[in-house]
Amino acid sequence: MSATAAAVVLSLFSAVAYAAAAVAQERLASRSAGSGTLRLLASGAWWWSVVLNASAALLHVAALKYGTLTLVQPLGALTLVAAVPLGARVAGRRVSAVEWRGTALTLLGLAALLVTASGPAPEDVLSVPQALAVAGTTAVLIGGLSRPGARPGLRHATASGFASGVASALTQTVTVAATDRSDSLLSAQVVVVALLVAAFAVGGLLLSQTAYQGGLGAPLAVVTLANPVAAAAIGLSLLGEHLQGGAAGVMLALAGAGVAAWGVLTLSRSAPEPVPSAADLVADLMDDDHPVAAVLALEPGSAAYEPSLVPQQPNPGHLTAH
Repeated sequence: MSATAAAVVLSLFSAVAYAAAAVAQERLASRSAGSGTLRLLASGAWWWSVVLNASAALLHVAALKYGTLTLVQPLGALTLVAAVPLGARVAGRRVSAVEWRGTALTLLGLAALLVTASGPAPEDVLSVPQALAVAGTTAVLIGGLSRPGARPGLRHATASGFASGVASALTQTVTVAATDRSDSLLSAQVVVVALLVAAFAVGGLLLSQTAYQGGLGAPLAVVTLANPVAAAAIGLSLLGEHLQGGAAGVMLALAGAGVAAWGVLTLSRSAPEPVPSAADLVADLMDDDHPVAAVLALEPGSAAYEPSLVPQQPNPGHLTAH
């Protein structure tokens, strides 16, 4: 198997793992909205989503070893293709025509946007000062998008996409620097940038968990769109990359961004209302605050005697009055 084929296969598996993790996070978020981080840490389902995300990240790093960033990053958009039908199947419904159209528009626009930024793999890597500057700027943007009191939704998804995109760009630096035989494997550059990668990866995971409380389709589309935009911005400004095709390439990139935004808007308007399952209904029924659950929770003989509300008959020998 060639290096390019290996990168494509690894990227496909990574996209499927990310999609499965997104569906698991969305279901968990819808059931535990407002429960707090500590309760999530005690949930086995949340840790399962963490395992899926970690596996996807490792597959992504492995793909970067065999393929360029411009090859691997566009393939990450396949997460949308897998997540929308997977989420519909888990929810017990069919994918609507609007969801298919929104997904297709998002992928088409994203593909056009990324094709214009493709090219030979850059040999330059981020220096430690550049990596720290990127991290600081991104942290400020994330803080503004996810400020306290902000409603969970597309802003948190945008912040998650920026965090993931920066983590991917920094991962390329770690991968290239770590495999460069001219320097030590544990050089200061590799260690510092690796720590930044870990911080932004975890931050992106927590932000996406919050974003999925409002549904899966639109937030995942925004994450998928913001991720390569952030990575492309770093490549264009710091790694010497440029848009292909000159003025035509710029127009194609703008058109792709518009089509992708149209797809995101379509998905945001097509999120179906969640249908409660039998298990959810039973869980709601057994809630301690539910009046029926309160009755079922009573032990025999624990209820206090209360007088009957039926009036006593004046003549116990007759059932009806004359």
